[in-house]
Amino acid sequence: MNKPIIIKDISLHIDQKICFERVSTQVNPGKKIVVMGANGAGKSTLLKIIQGIMQPTDGQVIIPHGTVFGYVPQTVTDYPELSGGQRFNKALSQALSLSPDVLCLDEPTNHLDQHNRRSLIRMIQNYAGTLIVVSHDPEILALGFDEIWHIEHGKITVFAGNYTEYLVHNESKLQAEARQREQLLKEKQALRKAVQQEHKRAAQSRAMNKDEPDKNLLGAMKESGSRSEGKSLKRLSSTQESIQQKLAGSFVHKVIKPKFNLDTHVLSSSKAIVSVVNGSCGYTAPILHDINLNIQPTERIAITGDNGTGKSTLLKALLRDPRVTIEGQWTLPAQKNIGYLDQHYSTLNPAYNALEVIQEVVPGWGDLEVRKHLNDFLFRTQHEVTTKVKNLSGGEKARLCLARIAAQSPQLLLLDEITNNVDGQTRAHIIEVLKEYPGAMIIVTHDSRFLQALSVATIFETKAGLLTLSEI
Repeated sequence: MNKPIIIKDISLHIDQKICFERVSTQVNPGKKIVVMGANGAGKSTLLKIIQGIMQPTDGQVIIPHGTVFGYVPQTVTDYPELSGGQRFNKALSQALSLSPDVLCLDEPTNHLDQHNRRSLIRMIQNYAGTLIVVSHDPEILALGFDEIWHIEHGKITVFAGNYTEYLVHNESKLQAEARQREQLLKEKQALRKAVQQEHKRAAQSRAMNKDEPDKNLLGAMKESGSRSEGKSLKRLSSTQESIQQKLAGSFVHKVIKPKFNLDTHVLSSSKAIVSVVNGSCGYTAPILHDINLNIQPTERIAITGDNGTGKSTLLKALLRDPRVTIEGQWTLPAQKNIGYLDQHYSTLNPAYNALEVIQEVVPGWGDLEVRKHLNDFLFRTQHEVTTKVKNLSGGEKARLCLARIAAQSPQLLLLDEITNNVDGQTRAHIIEVLKEYPGAMIIVTHDSRFLQALSVATIFETKAGLLTLSEI
């Protein structure tokens, strides 16, 4: 590619939501660009628009003739027999085999173990062609890209500099916005007081004028006072509307306040909620064998290991997935008492919206109760609760899965790479939810910081066909 890809006045609206508007920039040959932003901001769609896979709502992308793209999407659905990391590696190999002019990677570290992660980082650092990466991963963001594109609040900010410099720049901007919001709130309070005083002044004026003996003069004074009051209130109303619009354009952190209602008798029981003795699990042949696992009703454990070593297979065995063959003694909770969130959000019906997802698992709840529950998981507007699952971002799907789980309040949570696809704020939301969860939890993850945040001290590792207790 000898010429740049020209992005001219593009806008993206999804289900009446404005992701960004009138963006003009370009992708220059040989540049490395990282795209960041909150879940649902339009990052993955922007990556498709740049390649010509999708069209923007408005504007155009001018791609030089003959440009070859290599593309690895956020979720690779081919090769169902492989793990998430193995699927990614297969898709990346195919993309690189095209000798692309532009390599596009969407959240490439999502499913990678530490070995594959290091290999990817080396590839990105040494890649000589044009590279566009969508990522939330701080380690990826810090790799020395030429440009950072940040989609935020309906705009795309193009920053020429490294991630550390961007964080300093962004923190200064956030502090300025916080000061502006504080000032606007003060102005709004003063304005409310001024309106009250204007009404009081007008009322006092009318009370004084009612004793005026000259009816003609009284009428003139009333009319003059009414006009004066009307002008003052109109001026104050206009100022109030302006402040309200500015406040609507300022942003504050939204907090999730989940509610789980578990049977306290079950939680206080000394009987193990999961017990596996001399177990094995796999497909045509066992992937894991000699499994011995004992989990108490409030215990939290993690399972780590390289891609393809049986982590997700073990979770499917615990779910009694008919495709997985098990042997040995398996004592498990009833299916209805297990909550499951997998790395591909397979428990969500893509044709449903958030309301329908919750109504499916708690059909006895009324519309108001469902909306109140969704509100706790930041699905608050009519748009948010009626958008189809297939149009939600990865982070939004993660929150909806948690809302679905919380509505049922299961005794055991099985979480498979739950921090994949999520931005920093959604990650914080997930941690808030799981900290509140009182039951047993089995977490498959490569994310050590996530385990530390949840105070998970018991870690097992899958290696060479065995599940062994890992030394921290």
